[in-house]
Amino acid sequence: MKAKAFDIQLFKRILSYTKPYKFRFYGSIVFAIGLSIFAAVRPYLLKLTVDEYIKPKDEQGFLLYIVLMGIVLVLEGLSQYLFVYWANWLGQDIIKDIRIKLFAHFLSFRMKYFDNTPVGQLVTRSVSDIEQIARIFSQGLFMIISDLLKMIVVLVFMLFMNWKLTLIVVAAMPILAYFTRVFQRKMQVAFEEVRNQVANLNTFVQERITGMKIVQLFNREDEEFKKFKQINEKHNKAWIKTILYNSIFFPVADIISSLTLGFVVLYGGYSIINGNHFTSVGDLFSYTMFITMLFNPLRQIADKFNEMQMGMISANRVFEIIDTTVEVQNQGTLEASRLKGSIVFDKVVFSYIENENVLKGISFEVNAGETIAIVGATGAGKSTIINLLNRFYEIKSGKITIDNQDINDFTLSSLRKQIAVVLQDVFLFADTIYNNITLNNPNITENQVIEAAKQIGIHDFIMSLPEGYQYNVKERGIMLSSGQRQLIAFLRAYLGNPSILILDEATSSIDTYSEELIQKATETITKNRTSIVIAHRLATIMNATKIIVMDKGKIVEMGNHNQLITIENGFYKNLYEAQFSTEKIQP
Repeated sequence: MKAKAFDIQLFKRILSYTKPYKFRFYGSIVFAIGLSIFAAVRPYLLKLTVDEYIKPKDEQGFLLYIVLMGIVLVLEGLSQYLFVYWANWLGQDIIKDIRIKLFAHFLSFRMKYFDNTPVGQLVTRSVSDIEQIARIFSQGLFMIISDLLKMIVVLVFMLFMNWKLTLIVVAAMPILAYFTRVFQRKMQVAFEEVRNQVANLNTFVQERITGMKIVQLFNREDEEFKKFKQINEKHNKAWIKTILYNSIFFPVADIISSLTLGFVVLYGGYSIINGNHFTSVGDLFSYTMFITMLFNPLRQIADKFNEMQMGMISANRVFEIIDTTVEVQNQGTLEASRLKGSIVFDKVVFSYIENENVLKGISFEVNAGETIAIVGATGAGKSTIINLLNRFYEIKSGKITIDNQDINDFTLSSLRKQIAVVLQDVFLFADTIYNNITLNNPNITENQVIEAAKQIGIHDFIMSLPEGYQYNVKERGIMLSSGQRQLIAFLRAYLGNPSILILDEATSSIDTYSEELIQKATETITKNRTSIVIAHRLATIMNATKIIVMDKGKIVEMGNHNQLITIENGFYKNLYEAQFSTEKIQP
């Protein structure tokens, strides 16, 4: 949906976030009214000072009005201070609430949404777009209200003082209003293009920085730099367009304002010289101020309206995400307090893309406390089973049960607390080892972490690092090797005391020392709990109670190692012999 400058429904929705801050909202409007009144009073006081005290040379009255103008100036400054401060304060509180709501919404999305949405785009929405919404209040709405009030009050004073001179000014206003409207329409299109290009730029930079190792390994620096230059050029052109419109509009507005002032001085001056009494010297003095105060807000309203437009466009983008309904269905009411761990997949069909089934009616059982293994070629559907068990995605048909209970009947939170997963590509936050293990859970003490680390045999490894458990692993755990990251993931999983443990290629691509530690950790954490192991290296799963062999979304073989190895031309046997012969001939 394309954002509109005057989308009333969208604007009402934005204003709905001011409800908790009504006092500040209306207070900002009151200060805007005060600012407009005090600003318009000053030129009128100047007129009275010139006509009634300077011209008659009344020194006492002159000093009195100077003091009075000083008081009005102080009140105007105080109103402006309170107006700006409260409007910005209100805007920041509103975007704080929207950002919290947006992030909470992120947490409820299915994995499919993140599969299809660039991370850079989501970062843009939750940071720069939301910041732009704040400007609706700090630089847009209240500024426009203040400017409009100032123009109305100024016009009232001008008509009261000298209606003939005011007609000259009023005649010029439609011309400026027309140019303002044309400018506003052009800027609306330009600003929408700017926001699109900002999102594209953020997405590109975020992905390339994250994948910099791949860029450099494959010597793609020049090609990626060329792509960046192209995207940056589009971003630059979008901004240049806004600069061009500003460069044309503001000189035109200044010319119209100056010409109007010139006509007022010319007409008023001739009237005074010719002895006409409808114009005074004080009128001319005050009108030089009034015209500026009348035309500047009209010109600035276009600028402030641009802020409103950018804020509305950004709000539209943010609300599109908030309105996205791809949450994982969480209608279960049962609390999975402690599961035995028996698992049944009954004719489960699933597809990431419509009409392209990844799992094609698979069925299998896992008894409580068993360790089963799942093997197969890449893309066979092994990891999909894990995703479905954790309810990251919704199945197309069939049924998945744990302890004879449909997993949809459990609350998501309690279900996932009972399932721990150790992935091949371990994700660590830019934080300490301790915080990456506990994930900032206040209910887990340091003594519990140390005791758990000793039980699975990795305490000495952690203590060998600088600062031990307080060692900061930096972004994505870059300060640790892949094997060391795996060990942290094992401890994180073990500490949760899950009923079901899943190891997804957790022993691949690691060094010999880490593998020994991981094998010891695996024996400890899989003991007396249901475990599902996905592995390419068959040596790690030969002792599994049951081995499930998958191919192209189907289960083609099932049994223990000794049973499967006897199947003539079987998938498992061929895979085992190929892997065994490869390992045997290695020097």
